Order: sequence, then C-alpha cells, then structure tokens
Amino acid sequence: MPCPKLRDFLDRKEIKYERIPHPTTFTAQLTAASSHVKPDELAKVVMVNRDGKLAMAVVPASKRVDVTALHTGSQASTLRLASELEFKQAFPDCDAGAMPPFGNLYGMDVFVDEAIVQQPRIAFNAGTHEEVLRLAYEDFERLVRPTVLRFATTVERAPRLQADDRIW
Repeated sequence: MPCPKLRDFLDRKEIKYERIPHPTTFTAQLTAASSHVKPDELAKVVMVNRDGKLAMAVVPASKRVDVTALHTGSQASTLRLASELEFKQAFPDCDAGAMPPFGNLYGMDVFVDEAIVQQPRIAFNAGTHEEVLRLAYEDFERLVRPTVLRFATTVERAPRLQADDRIW
C-alpha cells in the first residue's frame, strides 16, 4: 500500500495510478526488474542537500545523478548528496530510501532529469520497498511542478576481464 500521505493526495486529486506490488528490493535496478518496469520509466529519488535544505533529484533507474551538473543547473551555492541520517526523519510515513518523488508533500524542491520527461508514464517507489506506483507523467508534472534539468549520467560498469588478462 502506498504511504498514506501520497495515497490520500493522489485520491483527493482523482489521479489514476497503477499499483505494482513486487518482492522486497533495495536498489532501483532490482525494483525495475522485479516490478517489470523499464529502467528508463522507473524514477529513483536521490536526496541532496542544496544550500542547506533537502531537495529531491529524480533520475531514471538506469542512470545516476551528476552532482556537478545538478549544482550548476539548479544555481545552488552548495550542493551535495544527503546522507540517510539527514533525510530519514523527513519522511516518517515512508521506508528509508523508498520515498516517492513528491517533494511538494514534504516541503522540498524537486529536480527531474529531462530523460524522465521523455517518458509518457512515470513509475516510482510508493513509500515502501514492496510497491511501485505508475501514473501519467503529465499528471505528475501538474501535481509536483518539478524543475526540469539535464543532470543524469550513465552508470559506469567496471570492465570485464578476459581469460588472458593479467592483473599485476
């Protein structure tokens, strides 16, 4: 079940959404796979500290936040990744690390990477590690009014060693 604050907000606004239960997961990539949602459609929330205030950076599950690009694009004086200790208490109705990208419900700015905007739908953790919600991106945009910037980067993978590669 979605966190109560989110569920009540979406129901009050008469937003159509799909609930997708899945086995417990703790990474965006595993959440996408277990919920059968394309990694480009699943949005992950990365918490940042922007000028001393918490904010949400939202990128596709297949990407990561380029902190330098977000810092520049958001015109912040200072910007860094926030620790779980910093943001955990800001979301009392959500599992740690499973907060939905509705910063407006928590008094936070929301920055969305332009790759998310290109998708017709957005899926995201519903406040738990066992359920994803999916709704039309235009509904999300109308409700949250995020700032759209370009700050996602491809997740780098370590190169695979070949059988004849030597490690010195």
